[in-house]
Amino acid sequence: MPLGPPDASGRFGEFGGRFVPETLVPACEELEQAFRSAWADPSFRSELDALLRDYAGRPSPLTECERLSAELGVRVLLKREDLNHTGSHKINNVLGQALLARRMGKTRLVAETGAGQHGVATATAAALLGMACTVYMGEVDMQRQALNVFRMRLLGAEVVPAVSGSRTLKDAVNDAMRDWVATVETTHYCLGSVMGPHPYPWMVRELHRVIGDEARAQARQVLAGADPDVVTACVGGGSNAIGIFSGFVDTDAELVGVEPAGGAAVGRGVPGVVHGMKSYLLQDEWGQVLEAQSISAGLDYPGVGPEHSHLAAIGRARYEQVTDAEVIDAFQLLSRTEGIIPALEPAHALAWVSRDRGRLAGRTVLVNLSGRGDKDVAQMMDILG
Repeated sequence: MPLGPPDASGRFGEFGGRFVPETLVPACEELEQAFRSAWADPSFRSELDALLRDYAGRPSPLTECERLSAELGVRVLLKREDLNHTGSHKINNVLGQALLARRMGKTRLVAETGAGQHGVATATAAALLGMACTVYMGEVDMQRQALNVFRMRLLGAEVVPAVSGSRTLKDAVNDAMRDWVATVETTHYCLGSVMGPHPYPWMVRELHRVIGDEARAQARQVLAGADPDVVTACVGGGSNAIGIFSGFVDTDAELVGVEPAGGAAVGRGVPGVVHGMKSYLLQDEWGQVLEAQSISAGLDYPGVGPEHSHLAAIGRARYEQVTDAEVIDAFQLLSRTEGIIPALEPAHALAWVSRDRGRLAGRTVLVNLSGRGDKDVAQMMDILG
């Protein structure tokens, strides 16, 4: 069955929901009603489709990796979200939310960002539509992603460091939500992943469904009408993964999400509530949220989108873990064999394919290459010397 909407309470099975202060309940309800109306409106869909085509550059191509495939003994196809405007899949969701915010009469966007790609995409959409923009980013992430901080400011956004807690993505989400509570009448919170209170996990998935729809049609052209054996993507919050999974969940393709070993919410977490949703979450025996650790700022998150928790619970998708060292090797491997420098986030999915090449031998694996590696080159220069 295709991925459908959550139930009336905003849940996918036992996961999801809307765990927010009373002051935010009307804002979430307003957003749900506005999205349902817009998503059913052909003129809204047409305007978004035109922007995705003429501004973002969709459809993104499917690339056959002949040299990498020969080295691994696995037929590897890449869905090239790295070729979108701003360099990642994030633009799909942000253009949709920015158009929705304008339709709702909002004049300002606020966002959180980890690796900076969602922040750049939000700042880009705000500039395009003439809206004010504030992006919250962990102080640690601002240091390791200085290029994206400059890009956001160049685009006219205010970038505010999150200085509490681990000073990474979790804390940026906290600060963005506090801003939204205080300014909700004029501000839309442009959340960057399939997480948070309902309707965000569902809305963001629908805005990224274009990845899976395109990839399914493209793969069937390449594979003479067949589907890939395996579809894989990195998972932090999980928007790029749910986007590509949505195109294959009703096929026989194996769905594999790949988490960082230091932040594996599905692999090592237990059900809990964070950022307005119930999902798998890294927490201690007293229920305190644990810090996630990852070489990639975009996956440095202690939770995961509730629909991923549901897919794991029902056995439709499985979630693997890779180490930072494996990611570094995969980052270099794709660069060397195909002339494509991946972001560290999708390098997690490539790392899993490389490590499991024996089990995957002779099969076709579709990898969602969710972002390009320009933002990570300085960090990798420090690591590799």
